[in-house]
Formats: sequence, C-alpha cells, structure tokens
Amino acid sequence: MTEKLPVLVTGGAGYIGSHAVLALTDAGWPVAVIDNLVTGFRWAVPDGVPFYQGDIEDASLLARIIAEQKVGAVMHFAGSVVVPESVENPLKYYHNNTAKTRALIAAAVTCGVKHFIFSSTAATYGIPEVSPVTEDTPQRPINPYGVSKLMTEHMLRDTAAAHPLNFCALRYFNVAGADPRARTGQSTAGATHLIKVAVEAALGKRAKVGVFGTDFDTPDGTGVRDYIHVSDLAAAHVLALAALIEQPERSLTMNCGYGRGYSVLEVLDAVDRVTNQSIVRELGPRRAGDPDSLISDNARIKATLPWEPQYADLDTIVAHALQWERRLSELQGK
Repeated sequence: MTEKLPVLVTGGAGYIGSHAVLALTDAGWPVAVIDNLVTGFRWAVPDGVPFYQGDIEDASLLARIIAEQKVGAVMHFAGSVVVPESVENPLKYYHNNTAKTRALIAAAVTCGVKHFIFSSTAATYGIPEVSPVTEDTPQRPINPYGVSKLMTEHMLRDTAAAHPLNFCALRYFNVAGADPRARTGQSTAGATHLIKVAVEAALGKRAKVGVFGTDFDTPDGTGVRDYIHVSDLAAAHVLALAALIEQPERSLTMNCGYGRGYSVLEVLDAVDRVTNQSIVRELGPRRAGDPDSLISDNARIKATLPWEPQYADLDTIVAHALQWERRLSELQGK
C-alpha cells in the first residue's frame, strides 16, 4: 500500500491541473494547490482543498506551504502553453516555464520534498522522423515552448542525480475532453485546441473551425494527432506518483497518449456525430512546423504503470468536452 503523501499541485486551478486535483482527492490523497490565477480559475479548485494564490518563484511562500501542508511531493502544471505565443514572446516562456520551474525545484530540494511529477510535452520531439514516437526518439523541439519544457526535463534529471529527489516527466500528446462528471474542464478563453474550438463552434460560440493544411502525408490530407482524455491523463499522474514513492531510487520519463491518431477531419466528423449537426469548416494553408502525424508509442507507460485508459474513444472525448462547454456557459452566465 503506497503511503499517500501530501501533494502540492502547481497550476491546480488550470485545465489539466484541476483534473489532477480531482484524481488525487478522489483517490484519497491530501492535496494543496498553488496558482497565480493568471489563466486558472478559483472555482476549479474543489471545496476543502487548501488554496494559495501566488507564484511558484516565490521561495518564501513555497517554503511556508510545504511546511504548513507537510508536502511530500510536487505535481507541477503551472506554466504557459500556447505554441505560437512562445514564438512571438520567447522570453515569457523561458521565464514562466524554465526560470520559475528552476525556483520550484530549488524550493523542493531545500525543503526536503522527495518526489516531483512534471507535465512535459510531445513538443519536445519537434517534427519527429518516425511515428509512433518512443521516449528514445531524438528531442529536437522547434519552438520556445518545446525548448522550455525540455530544459526542465534536463534540470530534473541533473537535480535527481545530485539530490535525494526522484521525478517523473510525462510527455503529453493532445489533451482533450473534460471531467465526466462536469466538475471541471477547459475554460480558457480563446483556446487553440481543436476539440475545444470545435465544440465551441457546435454551440454557436464560433462561426467556423479553421482546418490548417489539407496536403499532409495522411489518408485524408489533414494532420493526425493522438488525442488523450484529460481524466485518463490525470489518472496516469496519480499512478506515476505512487510509482515514485514505491521506488524512490528510480525516475521515469513516459509518453502519455493512446498510441493511435485521428485526423482533423475525423475529429470534426466526430463533433458532427455527437451533436447531430454540421459545423462550418474553413480550409486553409498549413501552419509552419506542424508535423504530418504525431502519435505516441505508449508501450513504456503501459509496461511501467497499471494504467488502463477509461475514455480512449473519440466520441466519448468529444461528448465530455461538449458537456463541459455547456456547463461553462452556465457558469459564465452567472
């Protein structure tokens, strides 16, 4: 039986972080959240979970939280995530994702936190020459977002070699969907994720959905991505944390995806199916740096953790995203 150490979740009022908080609390882990609420929402943190509004580079605040909550592990989601913005404003990403994470890791080491889960990304692979992508595929990120995340992987690896800290870096593919009970979901205005954009269009919040590129080397000419339900992803974090606690001498790096992909048009077809209507599609040129196909090889996570995805079905992912989008309209209407 794994000891359920108190966990500090950074960015726990954001999209993926709030789902991780639910997964932890549902499984009986003590949890506290720090979030600066720049992109997160206070209402996304469940009642009863200690909440600290602040920044992860505030060393004195982190020391106080770790002492007050007796934190034994950090689950780190705080950061900036919009790839085009990272190209336009690289220093923001090197500050928010790299420098601030360095401060967080330093606080963990100083305060004796032994376990660290990091939300990394498939963007660290850049445009891989092969698909599916294994963890050993060369990491050649093509934008500051991917570089900022890869730098954190390096920091964690080097810190774990020098201090009594182990870590798990989980490289996400395309995260989508929402809590099946509609307790939280993707709520950021102007989000760029395809399924979020498509369900907004289905509910009349957008006039159309842009399809960027129809000349990819894929069956229907549109880009193929590996979409993972956010609740399955959150479950992987909880299992990874248990694995770190059970084997403190071991660190882990694993892809998080289902090992199969869907094209942009297949996703839009699924939204049409689930909503029983047709959303307007605007075909346009491809964006710079978009690979034809980006699919995970998930053999390592399946072999390492007792992870059994519960929602690995595109229509289910879309249905949960749609349910949340309707709920969000209610919340915003208050």
